[in-house]
Amino acid sequence: MTTTVKFKRLGDHLLPLPSRGNEFAAGIDLAYAGEDTVIAAGQRALLKSGYAVMLPAGHYGRVAPRSGLAYKHGIDVMAGVIDIDYRGEVGIILFNSSEVDFSVNFGDKIAQLIIEKAAYFAPELVDELPETDRGEGGYGSTGSSAL
Repeated sequence: MTTTVKFKRLGDHLLPLPSRGNEFAAGIDLAYAGEDTVIAAGQRALLKSGYAVMLPAGHYGRVAPRSGLAYKHGIDVMAGVIDIDYRGEVGIILFNSSEVDFSVNFGDKIAQLIIEKAAYFAPELVDELPETDRGEGGYGSTGSSAL
């Protein structure tokens, strides 16, 4: 069963509705709806999608990188959570981790929107947490080799 997600076009751009690259893609591609720009090496930029979205109840949106941009150009997405009550324009924060400036043009696919189930929880302060075998070990404590 497919769930419908409503998008509202913002402005008079002619970008098509965001869509999947193929029927099994986890996310839908988001394109850039602004003037051609350059993200300098080592810098970040907030780019606009030209759309607002209404997400289904019990879910949130995650703006995620496109693997080709990450691998070929060192372009990553930063801070990409969309709550179900947000109705503003979907923005995409791109970070250029390479040593070369990166050009972004109107209509370029720059990220993808993945819709995920949200776990709504209430924080509770306790004096102690149950012990585990791992304990406080982190940051490499489980080893570096699968062999």
